[in-house]
Order: sequence, then structure tokens, then C-alpha cells
Amino acid sequence: MVGASSLHPRLLSSFVGDRLAQSRQPLAQLFHYNPGRKHISMQLSRTFSGLTNILFNRRNNLDEVPDGKRKCLRPGKLSPRRPVPNHIKKPPYVKTRMAPGIASGPEVHDLKGIEHMRASGRLAAQVLNYAGTLVKPGITTDEIDEAVHQMIIDNGAYPSPLGYGGFPKSVCTSVNECICHGIPDSRPLEDGDIINIDVTVYLNGYHGDTSATFFCGDVSEKARNLVKVTKESLDKAISICAPGVEFKKIGKTIHDHADKFGCGVVRQFVGHGVGRVFHADPVVLHFRNNDGGRMVLNQTFTIEPMLTIGSINPVMWDDDWTVVTEDGSLSAQFEHTILITEDGAEILTQCEA
Repeated sequence: MVGASSLHPRLLSSFVGDRLAQSRQPLAQLFHYNPGRKHISMQLSRTFSGLTNILFNRRNNLDEVPDGKRKCLRPGKLSPRRPVPNHIKKPPYVKTRMAPGIASGPEVHDLKGIEHMRASGRLAAQVLNYAGTLVKPGITTDEIDEAVHQMIIDNGAYPSPLGYGGFPKSVCTSVNECICHGIPDSRPLEDGDIINIDVTVYLNGYHGDTSATFFCGDVSEKARNLVKVTKESLDKAISICAPGVEFKKIGKTIHDHADKFGCGVVRQFVGHGVGRVFHADPVVLHFRNNDGGRMVLNQTFTIEPMLTIGSINPVMWDDDWTVVTEDGSLSAQFEHTILITEDGAEILTQCEA
């Protein structure tokens, strides 16, 4: 993620990554950014060639969504930043407060690194599962953030989003039309809401990243179908992963499945390598594309499709983080961190039965 002073986050990933290598390429060199117009133009010629000229508008003035059965989201009040004990290891971006870049080179691990990735992924999955049990009408997203924050630090880990490019909370909570980067606040969840909870933990120097969309109370059939299709698209994409497989097959698999059910695929936010750094190569596109690159053994990355039942165009709120659908239509997301193995792919962010 990148703060508003330099650029908004997660245009390339669900948190555009920090870069620890000497080859760091600041996001300022990747984009032209006009804060007044919220206009962002990518400057890469190959990997991001299909994502140029992304236009983010200020928060629109919609009062109700197209179906007229719920009101559009509005920002609530934020609580103070939650502290993290000094003994917990923090990722480098927290100490430097530098605007994150994109780490070059894939996250490929030795046996020790794989075990660390399994541990961070397992904890992230457990935290997400717990957060999902809290979803009910009346609870605020800030209360969910508080619970997530406490569980993560109780397990000796750091909540990766906290302080990432200025992000003020420990988890992302994206409700209804929010595509991603929802900041937990004072808004209570309402009966019929859907909410994506995006959890990343930093444990023993490795990030585990996962998210899921949950139902709050009595959810409409349209919403349930959207969530179902989004989850299926992730599962299908993971099923085709293996050493030597082209990354572009992920996008085709997701897009083909979304098309069958009339869902749109958001293009501006992508999966990413994850491990010792929050975001690294490869960029994982969720739509049909012709980008190159193949998966390699012992590599870890995320797949995190975001689907909608209406417009796929993103609109950014004035907080420079929250991104919603242009027309107020519902959006859903699921995400896993996976490890490429000799037999295919191992889901690292999955609770054990």
C-alpha cells in the first residue's frame, strides 16, 4: 500500500508491495498521479500493459444503490491506531515509513522458508476464520479490527496492513459495494450486508495473506450467488496451478467462470508474490491477458479475484484508500496464499480440518 502523499495503494495488488532489494522501483516511477483528479496512469510497458490509464474519481454522491434496497456506504469514525508490543518483530516498512515499491524477483523458498510460510499462512487462516465468526448485525468493523489485532499480537505476529503506506488499521473490511481497502470504522454491519475481511500477518519474517467474503444476516440471492461464483473462481484458478504453468491461465480461468454467471472481473487489483516481503513478483492478473511468465517450484503468491454484479470501474473515497464500485453494485473477493509444489499447489492459508 502507498499513502495518499505518493499514490494510492493496491492498484497492482491487494497491497502494492514493499521492496527490500537494491532494485527497488518506487511507485512514483511507475505511475503519474494527480491527487486532485485521482487520475493514475501506469508507466510499465509489459507486465502492466493492460492496466494503463486507470481513472479513480472522488467518492460519488449516490444515496442508494440501483436496487433501492440499501443505502450506499458512507465513512464512519476512526478509532486511534492500536499499539503493537515492542517485542513483536515488525516488517521493514513500518520502521522506515518509506513509500513501498514492488519487489523484483519471485518468492521462492528453501525448506526452512516453506515451513515459515506454512506457519504464517496457518495463522492468517485462523485469524480470518475467527473474524468471520464475529460477523453479525450490529457489530462495527472497528470491533472486528480490534479482535483481529489482538489475536495476531497474542500469537506473536504483526498485522501487516498496520502502517503500510499509512494504512491506519490492522485489517481491511470491505462491505457491500466496497471492492477493497475498506478501513474499519464505527459503521455497524446491517442485516443483508456482505463483508470481505482481508487478513495478513507477519510471523517470523514471513507474510501470510488471505481473505474471504462473509454473509451478515439474511443476504439476498444475488449477493449469495456473487459470493459463490467468486469463491469458485478462486478454487478453479488454484486447481490449474503447478510448476511450468503460465500465469495467464489464472486470469483466463477466473474470467471464463465469471462470464458464465454474468459477473464482472475487476482489473485494477491483482494477486502478487508474497513471503519475506508483502508484495513481490509475479503480478497475477485475474482477467484474460497475454502476459508471460510461468510458475516455479517452491514459489509462493496470492490469487485474489474481485468480482461484481455491476460496474467493474473503481471509485476511490476521499480517504485515499476505500475503493467502491462506480454504480454502487455489490463486489466480493476471496484470496489464498499458495505454494507451488511438484504435485500442483498447496493452499497455505486454509484452516486444518
